[in-house]
Amino acid sequence: MIINPTVTIIMATYNRARYIKETLVSIQNQTYENWECIIIDDGGTDNTKDVIALLLEKDTRFQFVKRKDSYKKGLPGCRNYGLDLAKGEYIIFFDDDDIVHPQNLEITVLELSKNDVSFCRYIREGFYDNFNYDFDFSKNYTSFFIDKHDVFKLLNQELPFNSCQVLWKKECFKDNKYTEYLLHAEEWELYSRILSTGIRGISIDKTLFFARRHSDSMTGQYFRLDTKRTKSNVDAILLVIQNLQQKSLITNSLLRYFIQISLEYKEYKLFEKILETAKLSFVNQIRLKIFYVFLPLRLYLYRIKKKIVA
Repeated sequence: MIINPTVTIIMATYNRARYIKETLVSIQNQTYENWECIIIDDGGTDNTKDVIALLLEKDTRFQFVKRKDSYKKGLPGCRNYGLDLAKGEYIIFFDDDDIVHPQNLEITVLELSKNDVSFCRYIREGFYDNFNYDFDFSKNYTSFFIDKHDVFKLLNQELPFNSCQVLWKKECFKDNKYTEYLLHAEEWELYSRILSTGIRGISIDKTLFFARRHSDSMTGQYFRLDTKRTKSNVDAILLVIQNLQQKSLITNSLLRYFIQISLEYKEYKLFEKILETAKLSFVNQIRLKIFYVFLPLRLYLYRIKKKIVA
């Protein structure tokens, strides 16, 4: 255990004996060495701890702990527990089945130390089956800054903020934690909330993380139409709108974006809840109701036009 680590890596795990050791070795191979990695077990029933026992014994930068009952079961609760245990000046969340580029911490810590920013975002790529360890070690890349004016880009995925592709200053989580009852879109909701506070970050055009694609992933569960996760997505949307309304950051484009999404959630009355949560004037409510009524026709005509052009 490092007494004063610069970086705290937080990793929730649940029955990942098949993959976790490879992930931890990729962390161990970081060119930047002043880190701690807190592995929070969410009540798994496989032999995960046995698989990594020797690694835990030989490298005390890794800690393996059980999630406390005071934190709700699930990814958000585990990560909040990790945040409360963290000693590092910087925080990063890694999943328990992926591969980390050896320069991940070296490059992101350098960017935070030389720029007046609160986070460093980078590129994350996916892979299937066996991983190709032929890393690109070049340090030549472009970059740009991000602030609260980019919240919409985060929300519509034009500028993805997946949890494993951002190094944060710990202070970003002082007043912002994961919403523990969310089973999906929890990081999307939290990171938009953090960005809306007015902090500034940098995004670099360098791939520093590789996400494993397989059917047991959390995303895979969502796209198999898990109703609990679908409901969580609705809850997250409403939390985002509530936060932006309180900060006077709601725009017409953002509302129209969420209203289009609401067409897929009619059984949850999402459209009506969006109008209520946004606290719009009577005139704006009427305008958006008209937009909502004619939206299916507009989308249909857009698809026809797209086919003709193609």
